[in-house]
Amino acid sequence: MANVGRIFSSFARSVVLQSCRADGNVPRIACQRLYSSAEYENIKVEKRGEKQNVLLIQLNRPKALNALCDALISDVSAALDIAEADKDIGAIVITGSDRAFAAGADIKDMQQFDSFAEVFNSNFLESWDRVARSKKPVLAAVNGFALGGGCELAMMCDIIYAGEKAQFGQPEIALGTIPGAGGTQRLTRAVGKSKAMEMVLTGNRISAAEAEKAGLVSKVVPVDQLVDETVKTAEKIASYSKTIVAMCKEAVNAGFNMPLNEGLSLEKRYFHATFSTNDRKEGMTAFVEKRAADFKDC
Repeated sequence: MANVGRIFSSFARSVVLQSCRADGNVPRIACQRLYSSAEYENIKVEKRGEKQNVLLIQLNRPKALNALCDALISDVSAALDIAEADKDIGAIVITGSDRAFAAGADIKDMQQFDSFAEVFNSNFLESWDRVARSKKPVLAAVNGFALGGGCELAMMCDIIYAGEKAQFGQPEIALGTIPGAGGTQRLTRAVGKSKAMEMVLTGNRISAAEAEKAGLVSKVVPVDQLVDETVKTAEKIASYSKTIVAMCKEAVNAGFNMPLNEGLSLEKRYFHATFSTNDRKEGMTAFVEKRAADFKDC
């Protein structure tokens, strides 16, 4: 019966989401139901901020220290789909508990595979990068353990804030396997080859302070202030033109994997493109007139 409930809930979400995308008047009514945590088994969701323009997604598998599984990733993906269809949401925050952001991928899930062909043909982990594909900015608020898949999930976000007691690591080597959702790739780009090699080949963890020093984390804050501080930053991002924010994020991500000269050329084209938007005109006019800009996301 539980599986039937999950299937029905997933179908209901998809129907409402399609309506949200098709009718601009629907998100304020029907989509609100999908911000209810009762709609999800493995996460809690709520709108945060003075203008309710930040979606907070809290991983919620406390007995498993928020270990990642297909069902949890499916819930996160569904919440992101709703947030991207909601014109009011300007940024998203993903967090866990004080004890664990996510302690890794669920080993029980992985134990079901007996061969290369089985795991390859099932496309295991294929959909786990949904966070990285979000058009809207995603911030990670990491307390406690961010290990294995948890560290990889945090690295899929655009900005990482960490509580003072957070720990990051890629311990897959001790399980007879390697990172499979970005640990050998995103980590190397974040902290450099030598530090990444040390982490993935030894499985050693690093502290929040070490992660900030290495460039993996943007800011370290007290544990009890982490979520509020991250939401505060998300609110600031959400106060700007969503169109321009999306363009800026896309320029950074695209240029990150290009040679510098190609990245600079791409950046210039995105910059030029902003001059076709009303929000660029409004932003510059507001600056000259010494008033707050009133962005319309167009």
